Amino acid sequence: MPQTELILPKMGESVAEATITKWLVAEGDTVNADQSVVEIATDKVDSEIPAPVAGILLKILCAEGDTIAVGAAIAIIGEAGELPNAPVTPDAEPTATPKTTSATPVDEVATPPPAQPASIPTPTIETNPSIASTPAAASAMGSEAPRFHKGRFFSPLVRKIAEQENVTIAELERLSGKGQNGRVTKDDILSYINTRGTTQNTTTDTVPTEPQAQPPTVSSKTTASVSPLPSPIVQSGQDEIIEMDRMRKLIAEHMVKSKHTSPHVTSFVEADVSAMVQWRNSMKDDFLEREGEKITFTPIFVEAISRAIRDFPMINVTVDGTNIIVKKNINIGLAVALPSGNLIVPVIKNADRMNLFGVTKAVNDLAQRARDNKLGPDDIQNGTFTLTNVGSFGNVMGTPIINQPQVAIMATGIIQKKPVVIESPDGDTIGIRHMIFLSLSYDHRVVDGALGGRFLRKVADYLEQFDVKREI
Repeated sequence: MPQTELILPKMGESVAEATITKWLVAEGDTVNADQSVVEIATDKVDSEIPAPVAGILLKILCAEGDTIAVGAAIAIIGEAGELPNAPVTPDAEPTATPKTTSATPVDEVATPPPAQPASIPTPTIETNPSIASTPAAASAMGSEAPRFHKGRFFSPLVRKIAEQENVTIAELERLSGKGQNGRVTKDDILSYINTRGTTQNTTTDTVPTEPQAQPPTVSSKTTASVSPLPSPIVQSGQDEIIEMDRMRKLIAEHMVKSKHTSPHVTSFVEADVSAMVQWRNSMKDDFLEREGEKITFTPIFVEAISRAIRDFPMINVTVDGTNIIVKKNINIGLAVALPSGNLIVPVIKNADRMNLFGVTKAVNDLAQRARDNKLGPDDIQNGTFTLTNVGSFGNVMGTPIINQPQVAIMATGIIQKKPVVIESPDGDTIGIRHMIFLSLSYDHRVVDGALGGRFLRKVADYLEQFDVKREI
């Protein structure tokens, strides 16, 4: 049989990579078609990849802990006794024997780089004509982007980060990688970029053709344009240092990316949800006895949001450069707190096409499977709007961060009894009502205050006008 590559599949919208967490089989083991072979993790969900065919696992191309781009080959399956072919997937890293000359570690970047083989030209500075003379590289990356040649291999993800951060090929060649066969991983280059400001001057000085008398102000400007230096952390002997787990690191990166991508604005509304509370209190016992599960306020919020999105479809969009993509499906993501303290956002697909009973069933199912770590890749894909309930923690209101590539997220606060003025044709009175704060964070590139404010007000109107005589 022909050899088959095990490819890292697309795990969801905006997910470009995944981390290999555990190989479930070893090289040389027999695998069956659809048998789980490897466990992977993204910033959204953990999952297992099945074998596409039956055969022998000839070669594992990625080690546990490696971060791999979507579409890359991670293993080769064939027949017993075969030698594995080199992967042909464009995004996969080759399995060639590593160079005998190891790269210089990041903290020793001032040391001159080891000599390169005669067949590979050694880069000097970014404007070296021998490097910039490649038309494709110059047109694709610009005059300030790094130039790559047929020397040491760097994955597409590493190259992309280098281009965005103006990391030169000379700098990449000096990095020591923690990946398979010493390859530079995403974590390696990000770690280098974070510490680059402290080594930028010495890196520049080691380039043979760089003028030694260059004014220090040039180097300081370069450093400032790359990344600001973090404030020094003062620790005492009594402090405890806890390393972020994998999911927390990915969540942190996702949140920072969202703030860098979207100019956030938050609007607030206070709503009288007394009718909604009265209805739910009258239904919850019968529903629990009949269906064996609880009915919460979340399905009612999802229903109101879905109806408001139909009234204001420009909330249900995403941004692609200078284009606005209006999503026709209304898919509501629910931010769920996991026992570990991390968050995940399962998605209710086509929430506007469900009745309240269907939404309730979907909410309960997704929330339970999220807490049991049983969500699949499809459960967290294609969300167009997100709801988060900060009231479950006793909070009055919140200013949530947009879940990219969406443009809006709504937070619901705790429902509290308050004395309020009740207007009527016979005069105003003061009564005790159930009140809630709703907050909407939105992307000010495409959602202005008028649209965001009217949308949020419409959600509140639907909640306030809830029919206490509804059946479910």
